[in-house]
Amino acid sequence: MADITKIESLCKRRGFVFQSSEIYGGLGSVWDYGPLGVELKNNIKRAWWRSMVYERNDVEGLDAAILMNPNVWRASGHVSSFADLLVDCKSCKKRFRSDHLKEKKCPDCGGALTEPRQFNLMFKTHIGSVETEGIEVYLRPETAQGIFVNFPNVLVASRKKLPFGIAQIGKSFRNEVTAGNFIFRCREFEQMEMEYFVDPKTADKWYEYWVNERFSWYKRLGIKAENLKLRQHEKDELAHYAKSCHDIEYQFPHGWAELEGIAHRGDYDLKQHAALSGKDLSYFDEAAKERIVPFVIEPSGGVDRGFLAFLTDAYREEPVRDDKRVVLGLHKDLAPIKVAVLPLLRNRPEVVDMAHKIVGDLRGERRVVYDDTASIGRLYRRQDEIGTLYCVTVDVESLTDNKVTVRDRDTMLQERIGVDALKEYIRKKFE
Repeated sequence: MADITKIESLCKRRGFVFQSSEIYGGLGSVWDYGPLGVELKNNIKRAWWRSMVYERNDVEGLDAAILMNPNVWRASGHVSSFADLLVDCKSCKKRFRSDHLKEKKCPDCGGALTEPRQFNLMFKTHIGSVETEGIEVYLRPETAQGIFVNFPNVLVASRKKLPFGIAQIGKSFRNEVTAGNFIFRCREFEQMEMEYFVDPKTADKWYEYWVNERFSWYKRLGIKAENLKLRQHEKDELAHYAKSCHDIEYQFPHGWAELEGIAHRGDYDLKQHAALSGKDLSYFDEAAKERIVPFVIEPSGGVDRGFLAFLTDAYREEPVRDDKRVVLGLHKDLAPIKVAVLPLLRNRPEVVDMAHKIVGDLRGERRVVYDDTASIGRLYRRQDEIGTLYCVTVDVESLTDNKVTVRDRDTMLQERIGVDALKEYIRKKFE
């Protein structure tokens, strides 16, 4: 398992993740994704969307607004109960979650602690030109409620029958007090959630299906099986409305922790919103000729946690002669850069021109880059470290035989390929 300091160093040095507003001292547990980070993040979201929406015929997509009518959060229970019990140290003034403490003394200085107090995790803001006269609204702490309140809209527009799902990827915000462990727990984060609406009689079957399906998804994208496990929540862990919940846990550098949760939410959410809004959120079962309130199965994963897990799992160091190489063995669908084109001699204009032409020919279907800022050995090491799958080297011989050398990231094996056949050769590698 890679040390978190190595992962953080790689992320900063190679442009995966930066501290937000770093030049002003940063902002705690808020992060910016750099040129490579945004590529990896988008690839994770793209892979999730493909598996959830494109490869199925029973799931539709949605992009609900971050700001919603505050009654949404009253119905969901977030206004009254979305809170942590916090204590403060009377000596060093640090704040902690009371359920994370084993003793009634400060874990940092040993000082006495205050009595626990509730701290709501939602960020508030105002709509209106004058704050005192505006409407108080919240930055959403989860994307799920935007799906529930749009259930009748999607049902009518898509003409779906049960079972069917609504998928969404979007930003959420929580005023976490115990944020940390790099990007594992952030105050601004991105979720990949799907609410799967089912007949109550088949809910248990679908719950088991989605637990297994989501667990398999991470393995299909390269996460090592020994670093994943399923953990079912104990009864005292469950939300009051939940029938059951499984966490997919990953062995992060700081230990086993939740990567994604699959919850059996019953009919709680639709009933709550129906009661407060006065709108009918039931489903008419044509076969049974009756109205039912569907049960909901919810697979909910964090993009940022997925990012950290994929990055950590792919990181490896290998001895090479008297040196070592760092490799990000990311799955081909996730690697930020698919192909790097490298001229062996950057002081030969003909070689450089040929390399640029190859880049132009390969661009469009996938991320392709050109690099001539170091010796070929250092260029290979740099591309290995950021997970680039194939390096295409243009040398002096390429000018006469019209062939290039293609190097595989994982095996380091090299193959001489004709320039005319290169695009098709690369395309087949990604089938």
